[in-house]
Amino acid sequence: MNKSSVPTSVTKLLERLFHLTPGSNDTPQLKFQSLGEEMPQSTKTAIMVIGGAEDKVHGREILYSFFNRSGSMDARIAIIPSASREPAVIGKRYHEIFTEMGAKGIEVLDIRDRDQCEDPVLQSYAENCTGVFMTGGDQLRLCGLLADTPLMNTVRQRAQRGEITLAGTSAGAAVMGHYMIAGGGSGESPNRSLVDITTGLGIIPELLVDQHFHNRNRMARLMSAISSHPDRLGIGIDEDTCSVFEGDGLLQVIGKGTVTVIDPREMTHTNQLGVGATDPLSICSLRVHVLVHGDRYDLRKRMSIPAHHG
Repeated sequence: MNKSSVPTSVTKLLERLFHLTPGSNDTPQLKFQSLGEEMPQSTKTAIMVIGGAEDKVHGREILYSFFNRSGSMDARIAIIPSASREPAVIGKRYHEIFTEMGAKGIEVLDIRDRDQCEDPVLQSYAENCTGVFMTGGDQLRLCGLLADTPLMNTVRQRAQRGEITLAGTSAGAAVMGHYMIAGGGSGESPNRSLVDITTGLGIIPELLVDQHFHNRNRMARLMSAISSHPDRLGIGIDEDTCSVFEGDGLLQVIGKGTVTVIDPREMTHTNQLGVGATDPLSICSLRVHVLVHGDRYDLRKRMSIPAHHG
């Protein structure tokens, strides 16, 4: 999702989103409300950032969305369980799920050493698959194994070009931005010691993602992170909830919980450079959006687009 892949014409974006014809006088807002939550399951490729603990048993809404966006019955899915302490176990679990759904081909890329990322067989699968799913675990482990490898470069570039659907859950979500929250605390006032930040995989570089968001009380943690990186956009994703990026500059929410967007563009003040690591932070004029299933957010305009929830 680099800048060059995002259409710049607002008119074209509106035409596509609201099915307007050029020169139409239809009101986009009214047209949009009629779409509501009855929109058909999309088959368009996307980058899917999942807050963790997605439903694997009942409706499996998020996993079905990934499956459909990866080609449905023609899907060739690569599962990367490298973040997990038990990659074989977690890889097998997702393998069974996508097998039940009817995927054409599924491979578990059980990468436990960076050298494996140069394996021509794995590289070939990365070049020919239609979907990649990164599981949960430890985001530092995942980055340590994948960052700056030929395999990950292939996956990132194909995802940014819209050639594949790339999903990451929990740790697999945390790695999406250029900067990554590697760990930290919760339940305190915002302060610098609350969050550890390192480098992620840069799949959607402008984001700074936190997951299990409200479930683990991480609002202060994400605010602390954004106060020190005001050129990024904070995205906090609840469990069984997903931010979907289709490459058109929009984030769409699916799932049971909320996606919190923290936009620091209008931030007027923070004391974070002048206080100790454990001192409370002053952060003024953050803009916060809390979005639910069907809501969208325009990343370029920094504007929310609520769905019609009836």
